[in-house]
Amino acid sequence: MTAHLTLDHVNLRTARLAEMVAWYGETLGLVEGWRPPFPFPGAWLYAGDCAVVHLVGVDRAPDAEESSLRIEHFALRGEGMAAFLAKLERLGVPARVAAVPGATLTQVNIHDPDGNHIHVDFAERA
Repeated sequence: MTAHLTLDHVNLRTARLAEMVAWYGETLGLVEGWRPPFPFPGAWLYAGDCAVVHLVGVDRAPDAEESSLRIEHFALRGEGMAAFLAKLERLGVPARVAAVPGATLTQVNIHDPDGNHIHVDFAERA
């Protein structure tokens, strides 16, 4: 028997906790919410009832060797691509829009203040 799995959250370390909380809220509409009282700084950012991005505050940004070990990207699924693209333009967030070959899917690729690559997938063509 195979277990049914879904992605629960992405955990990112950052030396810019407040800036990252603000960016994810402003850019992706995630809302800071309840987080267990861990003995280290951090924030849990919610999409509805799900804490999809966990941020952990660290004292320094990773050096070049450490940063090469991080994830390449994570993806979110969205609705309302035109409104999202307009919001990114208004916020001055650079984006690269790419149609997925052989699918009715468009990826909007962006980067957070720490340089993490995020793509938001829309079930429509640009």
